[in-house]
Amino acid sequence: MLDQVLQIFDVHPNYDLNIMKQGQDLTDVTARVLTGLRDVFKECRPDVVLVHGDTTTSTAGALAAFYAQIPVGHVEAGLRTHNIYSPWPEEMNRQITGRIATYNFSPTPLSEKNLLDEKAHGNIFVTGNTVIDALHMVVDKLKNDTSLAKEQDGILLQAGYDITRLNNGKKLVLITGHRRENFGDGFIRMVTAMKDLSEKYADVDFVYPMHLNPNVRKPIHEVFGENLTRPNFFFIEPLQYLEFVHLMSKATIVLTDSGGIQEEAPGLGKPVLVMRDTTERPEALASGTVHLVGTDYDKIMTEVSTLLDEQEAYRKMSHAVNPYGDGKACNRIVRILKDEEVERYGI
Repeated sequence: MLDQVLQIFDVHPNYDLNIMKQGQDLTDVTARVLTGLRDVFKECRPDVVLVHGDTTTSTAGALAAFYAQIPVGHVEAGLRTHNIYSPWPEEMNRQITGRIATYNFSPTPLSEKNLLDEKAHGNIFVTGNTVIDALHMVVDKLKNDTSLAKEQDGILLQAGYDITRLNNGKKLVLITGHRRENFGDGFIRMVTAMKDLSEKYADVDFVYPMHLNPNVRKPIHEVFGENLTRPNFFFIEPLQYLEFVHLMSKATIVLTDSGGIQEEAPGLGKPVLVMRDTTERPEALASGTVHLVGTDYDKIMTEVSTLLDEQEAYRKMSHAVNPYGDGKACNRIVRILKDEEVERYGI
């Protein structure tokens, strides 16, 4: 998955820590990043280490740089739910990284305020989020390169979904679900709602790229049975970034427990229903691009039904202004690191 992203953005790494191993846990990931970067920093000493977001690799990378006394720049700094177990481990990851960072690149004024309230050690800059920059770049590539778009159609077909089914205006609900805090009864409720929605709306396609984690696949089989074949519900293999953006651009609604999709999908004018009880992106709630439905069966059923049935409700969400960026965050960050004067991002 990472290889494709590097290729899309023409990035050529000098070092590959080869972190991901089957069956590993968060402790394994943290240990491999710490020891791997320790050895890299012995060989080369960067002026600054940039880490992005709230993954365990980002926090371990920041910690490794701190141990080597190298300044850290945290991209997407200051997002908070103020509940260390929701989402887990991301909320604590970003809080730890925020204590280490010398440069905090906050996507919004609210994330800046969170860091000011915490008396963050580093300088804070409001830049917008780089995820919007990346999205704009990829969408432009797909629009301007018809052969690339057709190639993505073929990859999606191979993964299990024929995108030409949407040619005559058929609606698509795109689903992602993989968060640890939802495993167990919450996940069963989510999947049951998805199944019932697909039966209620037989003329709508439901597509779920299934995460490889057995904790995701097991409850799906518990609800749907061993045979997952359905006339309008498509469980497909996990997608890489390019084909996922291509599919998301064709979706009517996105139903997700992901963090980043809460920013990306509204950038494409797609309403997002978040299957979590909290979000570190309250700006999206305030702007109306996102609604929280949690793992509540009734809420999921009601909100999806409303968006499929009521044109005005759909229009209101799909036309709401995305508060997370204007596609110029990367440029602002580069100029800040060059000690240039940079205009602050704001909506």
